[in-house]
Amino acid sequence: MLADRWETAWSERDPAAFARVCAPDVHYEDPLTELPVRGPAAVAEHARRLWNGFPDARMRQAGDRLVSGRFVAIPVEITGTQTGPLENLPATGVAVCVQAVFYCQLDPDERLLWRVRGFFDTYASGVELGILPKRGSIRERALLMIQGYGLRFGR
Repeated sequence: MLADRWETAWSERDPAAFARVCAPDVHYEDPLTELPVRGPAAVAEHARRLWNGFPDARMRQAGDRLVSGRFVAIPVEITGTQTGPLENLPATGVAVCVQAVFYCQLDPDERLLWRVRGFFDTYASGVELGILPKRGSIRERALLMIQGYGLRFGR
C-alpha cells in the first residue's frame, strides 16, 4: 500500500524512495517547513534533516488509515534518538516518540501522493528533547515573561 511505502521511505533513509511514492509535482508541508516543498527530491532533502538529527529514526503505522476517494490520512509514530545535530541544536542524546498524522491527496491516477501535509505537536517534541519547558512549569512561566506575555494563572 502507498502509506506503507511512505513510512518506509522515511525509515530506510533512501532519498530515491520518495520518487517512487510521490508524484513529480508533489507539494509537501509540515510544522518544520517554512514554505511548502515541491517535488520528491525536495521532500527527500527535508527528510535528511530528520535523518541527520535522528540517524535511527523510524516511522510506523500508529492507527487505522482513513481513505475517502483521493484522500488518505496516515497516522504514524516517529521514534528516534537525537544523536546528531538538528539545525542549530547540538545532539541531546534524548530518545523521542512523536505522534503525527499525514493528510494526503492522491494524484489524479490515484497511484502517488500529490499533496501531503504533516501534523504533529512541535511544542511537545521540544519538551521531550528538553529544549522547551514543560507546560505549567516555572520555566514556562519565566519564558512567557521574557517574551512579554506575563504570567498565566489557574494551571
